[in-house]
Amino acid sequence: MKTYDGPVSDHFDGLHFFDPDGAPPKSLGEVLRWQFGGRRQRAVWPEWAPSPYADTPPPRVDGDKVRLCFVGHASWLIQTAGLNILVDPVWSMRASPFGFAGPKRHNDPGIAFEKLPRIDVVLVSHGHYDHLDVATLSKLTAAFAPRVITPLGNDVTMRASDAAIKAEAFDWHQRVELGGGVAVTLVPTRHWSARGLFDRNKALWASFVLETPAGKLYIVCDSGYGDGRHFRRVAEAHGPLRLAILPIGAYEPRWFMQDQHMNPEDAVQALADCGATQALAHHHGTFQLTDEAIDAPAIALGEALDAARVPREKFVTLKPGQVFEI
Repeated sequence: MKTYDGPVSDHFDGLHFFDPDGAPPKSLGEVLRWQFGGRRQRAVWPEWAPSPYADTPPPRVDGDKVRLCFVGHASWLIQTAGLNILVDPVWSMRASPFGFAGPKRHNDPGIAFEKLPRIDVVLVSHGHYDHLDVATLSKLTAAFAPRVITPLGNDVTMRASDAAIKAEAFDWHQRVELGGGVAVTLVPTRHWSARGLFDRNKALWASFVLETPAGKLYIVCDSGYGDGRHFRRVAEAHGPLRLAILPIGAYEPRWFMQDQHMNPEDAVQALADCGATQALAHHHGTFQLTDEAIDAPAIALGEALDAARVPREKFVTLKPGQVFEI
């Protein structure tokens, strides 16, 4: 497997990327302990949990508005300033290297692929299969030939699968002009990356700060909380933030997941740390990656907001196909 080859930096040692303020991924032994340990309590999800919503987006959204449609899991369509931007698009049935095994969808994407408007830009946060889906990227490339903006090394993965994918790779803190006054900056996030057993952290991972006419959107596709410094640093460097998209799912058991995935209580604290005016929840309810029930993240988010005395309308959970506008 070809991997990234570049200069050593404060978060790349010449072979592996690392987060100086993060935590390394769990060992294979710890993975086996979680998966096959005798005390595992894995909730049973319904075989199919359809959303009552399905979106047909407009061709474009102009002016100073932003239209966000939740496609499902960590996938979004963001329309603003005449641009159509997809985040971590996954239309495949499984988030897996295999078509016959691995986490399977429990609902359809909130937008049918054939109802997508012309896509200009795709943001891909990192290489995990529930975020980087080469089958969907190839389909988007054949239909629209969009720019694909991604952290260092993930372009190698994409082009190894399909040389036509127009992947552009960037480091943390790099800012990319997208057109129409819209730009995106890749920022550090507390996570890791891999596609197989032997390529851990050989590609970089990131969150995004998207500059729009309605303000800055902080898009956290996957992250642990840690001590919150990643979120506070984004507030300091990029604030004020109009909206944050924060993950609330895939968090049980905590001994295994807490370094890399936030739970709803963490996400509420992350919102306070980054200072965004509004938040939307994601990374839940489509693929069963961990042990909590399908509705547990949304229920726990409401409880965490109440405990923190934050109005529930400030941090909204959507179903696939639902739309939020600012």
